[in-house]
Amino acid sequence: MDKVILNEKEQKRLMVLNEVLAGRLTGAAAAELLGLSLRQTRRLLAGYRREGAAGLAHGNRGRTPVNKVSSEVAAAVVALARDEYVDYNDRHLTEELAERHAIVLSSPTVRRLRRAAGLGSPRKRRSSRHRRRRERYPQAGMLLQVDGSRHDWLEGRGPWLTLHAAIDDATSEVVWAVFREEADATGYALLLHHLSQTHGLPLALYADRHTIFQNPKQATLAEQLAGQEPRTYVGRLLDELGIGLIPAYSPQAKGRVERLFQTLQDRLVKALRRAGATDAVQANALLSAFLTRFNQRFSQPPAVPGSAYRPALSLAEANARIHFTYWRTVVNDHTISLFGHVLALPPLPARLNLAGRRVALHHRMDGRLAVVFGDLVLGLLQPAQLGPPRLEQFQPAPQHLASPSPPAQQLPTPLPTSIPADATPSPPCYDQPWRRQGRASFRRRHEQQQ
Repeated sequence: MDKVILNEKEQKRLMVLNEVLAGRLTGAAAAELLGLSLRQTRRLLAGYRREGAAGLAHGNRGRTPVNKVSSEVAAAVVALARDEYVDYNDRHLTEELAERHAIVLSSPTVRRLRRAAGLGSPRKRRSSRHRRRRERYPQAGMLLQVDGSRHDWLEGRGPWLTLHAAIDDATSEVVWAVFREEADATGYALLLHHLSQTHGLPLALYADRHTIFQNPKQATLAEQLAGQEPRTYVGRLLDELGIGLIPAYSPQAKGRVERLFQTLQDRLVKALRRAGATDAVQANALLSAFLTRFNQRFSQPPAVPGSAYRPALSLAEANARIHFTYWRTVVNDHTISLFGHVLALPPLPARLNLAGRRVALHHRMDGRLAVVFGDLVLGLLQPAQLGPPRLEQFQPAPQHLASPSPPAQQLPTPLPTSIPADATPSPPCYDQPWRRQGRASFRRRHEQQQ
C-alpha cells in the first residue's frame, strides 16, 4: 500500500470528515469548520469514501511542474549571463534571451538562476529618495523633455558623442534623437525640423538652463524698458514657432529625460557595440531602428486620448521656418562674404540693384544656403559647393519656392558643411556685374585704338 503524506490543511479535513462519518458532525457544521461550501464538502467526503486518505491529497503532488526550467536551459542562461551578457541587468538580459536566443523566461526566473550561479546584477540598486512626484501631462504633445548627453557611446571605438533626445512627458515616447559631435544649437534645430514634419510642433519644451536656450547676457536698458530679454537662436526659433520654453532648475525636475539617458547608456551602448559602430554616421543609422523597438517596450498610452501636436508642416514650410540666419551687406560687384567665402548673387530681376543693401542668408537644415531679400528667395547654394574660401555662385531659386518667415538676428554659428579639396568653383554667370563692366571697358579701349 502506497504511503500518503498530507499537509496540515489536508489533515484537518481528514479529522473533520472522520467526525462526519462517525455521525458526530453534520455536513453543514463540517462545511463551516473547513470554510467550504456544503457542496464542496460533500465532494470531499465522496472522494474520501472512494479513495481513502489519498482522495484528500492534491492531485499535482509528486508531479514535475510544467513551468519548471530544465537543467539544459538553466545552464544555457548561466553561460550566456557569464560570457556574452556579463554587463546586462536582469530585465535587459531577459529581453535579449527572448529576442536573440528564443529562451522565454520571466525576469524573476532569470534573476533566480543568475543568483544561484553566483552572478549578481551589474547595476547596483540605489536607495530611494523621497521626492514629490509630478504627474504626467495628460495628452501627447503638450510637453517634451529635451536634453543632451555627452558620453563614450562608442566605448573607445570612436570619438565621444553627444546624444540629443526628446521624450514625450505623457507617453514616455522618444520622439526623436540624433548623435552630434558636440552639444550645439544645430542638434535642437534638427529636432524641431524633424518633429515639424512627423509628429507636429509641441506646445512646450522642458529643458535645462543651458546657454543654448537662455542667453547669459544681461538685458540692455532699452530691452528692459521694452519688456524684452536677450534670446539665443533656439529661444527666438521657439518664439517664432509658438513653442513655450520651461527652464528646469535641477536635473531631477526633468527626471524623465535624465532616466532615459541612464537606460540608453546601458542598452544603446551595447547595441552600438554589436553593430560595430565607429562614428556618428553609423550610430545615427542604427538609432532609428533601436528607438522603434525601445518605444514599443517602454512607451505607454496617454491619460487623455488624442494629440496636442499642431498639424505637421511640409518640407518646404519646415525649410522656410527652421533655419540659421546670417545678415550680410551686398558690395558693388553683387557679392557677399560669409566666413571667408565670397558668394556671388544670382542674376537679379530687371531694375533690382542690391549694392549696399542688407540680405539674409538662411542656412537650412538640409544643408542648403538660401539668400533672401525681403520675402524674395534669390538663390540657393548646395552644401557641396561651399568649400575652401573662394568665389561661389548661387543658383537661381525655383519660382514655386515658398516665402520664408521673417529673418532672425545674426548668429555666429559656423556652417557644418564641407567638400573635397579638389573641387573647382563654378564660373561667374554671363550677367554678373563685373562681366558687364569688363565688356564695356573692352569696347571703349577698342574704339580708342581705332
